Amino acid sequence: MEKQTTTLTATKKKKSRRKNILNSWQLYLLILPAFAFFLVFHYGPMYGVQIAFKNYMPSLGIWGSPWVGFKHFTKFFESYYFWDLLKNTLGISIYSLVFGFPIPILLALALNEIKDGSFKKTIQTVTYAPHFISTVVIVGMIIAFLSPTSGIINHGLEALGFEGKAFMEDPRWFRTIYVLSGVWQSTGWNSVIYMAALSGVDSQLHEAATIDGASRIQRLWYINLPVLVPTMVILLIMNFGGIMSLGHEKILLMQNPLNMPTSNVISTFTYQQGLLDAQYSYAAAIGLFNSVINSILLITVNKISSKLNDVSLW
Repeated sequence: MEKQTTTLTATKKKKSRRKNILNSWQLYLLILPAFAFFLVFHYGPMYGVQIAFKNYMPSLGIWGSPWVGFKHFTKFFESYYFWDLLKNTLGISIYSLVFGFPIPILLALALNEIKDGSFKKTIQTVTYAPHFISTVVIVGMIIAFLSPTSGIINHGLEALGFEGKAFMEDPRWFRTIYVLSGVWQSTGWNSVIYMAALSGVDSQLHEAATIDGASRIQRLWYINLPVLVPTMVILLIMNFGGIMSLGHEKILLMQNPLNMPTSNVISTFTYQQGLLDAQYSYAAAIGLFNSVINSILLITVNKISSKLNDVSLW
């Protein structure tokens, strides 16, 4: 009897689900191109991940290459550069997160308080503009500004009585230059999503708080900031999910033999091993290790967030 009831319930659920799909077919049709895109360009290439467990030879193809188990992973973990790569990658990522995450929030809160429309638009344009400059141009500007002979930064330091520095050749300055240039380039653009969240704040709340004698700082703290919390948490979770995935383009452009002790990260090492040295299986193993760590961090932080404040990605 109990088995029949369970079967009947499952059948009803299946019919209900089918009915919902038929009733909302337009929405499923709308999502179909995005689904196909991810299927073809994101999940399809994962077929090649198996070469991380093989000794890949182009002449034999992916299927024909011999299996070697975890040999490439072990080689990477036991290599003398493993800890340096991990330290450099985490160091730059955490540095970027600490400085790059709160500044767009502060900018959005400040812009939200500006009532002069033309001044506000000018600030927004000035802060958004660096986002549209290509990475190559950004790095070119950094190198020109920091040049020990003709750079404006060193001229300024010398004018103030300080000694000029070869910033790009000093490994101690690499992380700071990378992070601060990234903050300058992305702060304005990243503040857009917080501005959108702030636009949803009911103006009557501010009016009521003002009548009750709340100061501007108190309204910002008790009305605006709580509205931003769900957005902040979601973006923080997503940032943790990519903490090991530093883009290699900008680092490669800024890299030189003198700053290698701090500029050599996992993504640039993967590029060198895979594309320059043709060690495809080894590079695939390093990339897979990176992705697994990112996935674990994403799931862990998402789980913690859902337990602490009921805000999570899923």
